[in-house]
Order: sequence, then structure tokens, then C-alpha cells
Amino acid sequence: MSPMSETGDRDAGREPCPDRIIDDLGGAFGMGAVGGFIWHFVKGARNSPAGDRWTGGLYSARARAPILGGNFAVWGGTFSSFDCSLQYIRRKDDHWNAIASGFLTGGVLAARGGWKAASRNAVIGGVLLGIIEGVAALVMKSTAKTPRETALEQMEQQKQMEEYQKRADTGEVSGMQSYIQYGQAAGFVPSWGGSSEPSASSSQQGA
Repeated sequence: MSPMSETGDRDAGREPCPDRIIDDLGGAFGMGAVGGFIWHFVKGARNSPAGDRWTGGLYSARARAPILGGNFAVWGGTFSSFDCSLQYIRRKDDHWNAIASGFLTGGVLAARGGWKAASRNAVIGGVLLGIIEGVAALVMKSTAKTPRETALEQMEQQKQMEEYQKRADTGEVSGMQSYIQYGQAAGFVPSWGGSSEPSASSSQQGA
């Protein structure tokens, strides 16, 4: 995709387009096949006579699980195709792409049933994706830091690093002690209740 495309609040760790289509297609097939195998195994076992429940469950699962996996794959591939197309057209990768893709996918896959069935499934797909994307956005905003907090944290760490580097250049602390103090201030290295400055001064006196 173009480097100018914006990710918005969506997960930046997803595969880029068009690789995302293959990734979502395979993931959807695996999800549908595994879930379908469990569902149809239980259903087949319940509907089989006593003594043949295991055989009946396996037969039903083997017969129906690939079909359900294929249906999931079709939905996932169609959705990702619309998602990547909208991302290319709008130059953005935001939640509206997913909602519109769900709307279009639901309508296209139900097109053989007539315009009433297509419109009904399109609305259902758009609403479901809207709920999913809304929940995902709330979770990401509640767990992630704001850009201002991230920038302030980076500025503070840069300031501390420069301060420790100056102290190392003037000989107040050794290079290793400087990085240890920086790690303690940044929270990467645990503090043992003491400072490395006394050991540095004592080493200088001994020298």
C-alpha cells in the first residue's frame, strides 16, 4: 500500500495489503474448520444412536467442517478484498473501512437471494462490524498511551540520557554506571536502594 495511507486507531500489526487478503482468508478457514468440527462432532454424536456416538460424531464433523471452513474463508476473503480496496481508494486504514467492508460483504454474498435479502444482510454485516470495531477502538484507547504521554516520556528519557552522558564525560561516573542509573530512572533496571555514585567516588579516591 501507499506510505501515505493512515492507520487511524486500527491495529498496525496486521499484514499489509494485499497480503492481508491471504492471511485473513486462511485464518477464517482455520477458524471455521476447527469450530465447525467441534460443533458438528457434538451435534452428530447427540443425534447418533447409543454405541455409535463416536463414529457418528466423527462422520458428521468430517463431512460438514470443511464446508463451514469454506464459508468462513469466502466471507473473510471477500471482506479483506473490500477492505484493501477501500484503503487504496481512501488512502486511510481506519474503522470506517471495516464497517463499509462488512456492509458490502454481507450484501454481495446474499445477492443471489434478491435485493431484499442483500440489503438485509448488508445492514447486518455493517452493524456487526461497527460493534466489533467500536469495542476494539475502546480497548485500544483504554490500554494504549496517548501521543502526548508517549512524547513526554520520550523527551524525559532523552533528557535523562543526555544528563548521564554529560556526567560520564566529566568523569563523575563510569560509562557502565551511567547506563545503569539511566536504566533505573527509566524503570528498565530495578533499584537496589543504593546509588552508584559513592562507589564511583571511592574508586576515584583509591586511584
